Amino acid sequence: MTTELYIDGAFVAPRKGATLAAIDPATEQEFARIAAGQDEDVDRAVRAARTAFDSGKWSDLAASDRASVLRQVAAGIRAQLKEIAALETRDNGKPLPESEWDIADAAFCFDYYADLAEEVAAKGVDQVDVGDPRFDSRIWREPVGVVAAITPWNFPMLMAVWKVAPALAAGCSVVLKPSELCSMSCVELAKIIHEAGVPAGVFNLITGFGPEAGAPLSEHPLVDKIAFTGSIPTGRKVMHAASLSIRNVSLELGGKSPFIVFADCDIDKAVEWILFGIFWNKGEVCSATSRVLIEKSLYPRMVERVAEEARKITIGAGDREGVKLGPIVSKSQYDKVLGFLDRARSSGARLVTGGGRPDGLPTGYFIAPTIYADVPLEAEIWQQEIFGPVVCINPFETDEEAIRIANDGPYGLAGAVMSDDLARCDRVAAKLRAGIIWINCSQPTFAQAPWGGYKSSGVGRELGEAGFHAYLETKQVTRFDHREEWGWYLDKGRGNDSDASGGGYLD
Repeated sequence: MTTELYIDGAFVAPRKGATLAAIDPATEQEFARIAAGQDEDVDRAVRAARTAFDSGKWSDLAASDRASVLRQVAAGIRAQLKEIAALETRDNGKPLPESEWDIADAAFCFDYYADLAEEVAAKGVDQVDVGDPRFDSRIWREPVGVVAAITPWNFPMLMAVWKVAPALAAGCSVVLKPSELCSMSCVELAKIIHEAGVPAGVFNLITGFGPEAGAPLSEHPLVDKIAFTGSIPTGRKVMHAASLSIRNVSLELGGKSPFIVFADCDIDKAVEWILFGIFWNKGEVCSATSRVLIEKSLYPRMVERVAEEARKITIGAGDREGVKLGPIVSKSQYDKVLGFLDRARSSGARLVTGGGRPDGLPTGYFIAPTIYADVPLEAEIWQQEIFGPVVCINPFETDEEAIRIANDGPYGLAGAVMSDDLARCDRVAAKLRAGIIWINCSQPTFAQAPWGGYKSSGVGRELGEAGFHAYLETKQVTRFDHREEWGWYLDKGRGNDSDASGGGYLD
């Protein structure tokens, strides 16, 4: 099986015929070939998107008409949910139930933004009171134009939809470039969008490597907005490319999210949320609560309980019944995580459980759930995003100490706090420098609520109304009542020697 690119309403082979391997991380075996687009293919796709946008065949449609097509996309995803989820698990390695949640969420996103587009259109333009009855000032919101959407491998279809659905709902044209590590479900998305009747050129898919496809896309002069989710180093390159021609950019980057646990919490619930916060999706989650701070009086008991439950987690291929932890997505990411674990041996941190390949799984990119305790605050594993099933735990004594440690670092995507004292939770949440805060839970995500971070974790917001407005430009339109006199440059019978206060715009 070899996939194709989707450009200007047609599935086509790359101009140079290049492909790359799709690897099942549970078996380390190739199961498909992915079309590897390059600069020529990117140029074709962007020009198709530019032509489609400028023609108005999508951007000028009524919001209700666009919404109707997006609902067809949602229905198409739901009709193939099981098949797409199985493909996502084979491509990414995550447990099948998690893939099914992701694909269902993707369908919901299309419905949500279809509804939101209609709601925003129904509100009409905003009137602005400028304090002068001679002027009528209004705010128009228009689609930003051609969007380059560059997405990661940890939630392949869902992260793509977080960008594609609101962009299409707003009236934009899109060129999607998914990660070369996990492209298969995005190919299926392109087929569903095609069948739903999205006009040619409005949505385009370029699969391939970052330097050969992602870089030319982010640098293309006909792109109006770049929406990127991925690593901080690549995010810097994307931001630099956007700055050269001063283009709109949104970035959702990495995280090293803290989870503050107070001694007055329900221990069983805390253990469950700590495990979910780091081992869900194999720890390949930008918002994973990978730094856990536990109040000192509870610390020894909690570390023991978390380790005890972590050792019970079923590890294996994502399509196996009962598996809760699948393989790392790729050989390169697997080696990266193992590198962190190797260096941690000399960091002074105490390895509580895990630390490498689990027993009984000689093949596949598997890493056992790993817990470090008593981690030096300057240690690499405490400071840097690992993006794997690795959690670091430390004690704290006061609220102030917990907040200081939690905020110490370059990231600010998410954070969590757990206590039966909800007033305390709110106080701590107010002090955490992050864009997403969970109270008595970790990782729930809703399409209706904004998503994004502080500091090096990103620029802008996705999801919710903010995620829709991210694909709109704001235009001021001010009209003068033509029946009124102005008289700034023209005499209007007032005499040529009048001063600036006689008939001017401040009059």
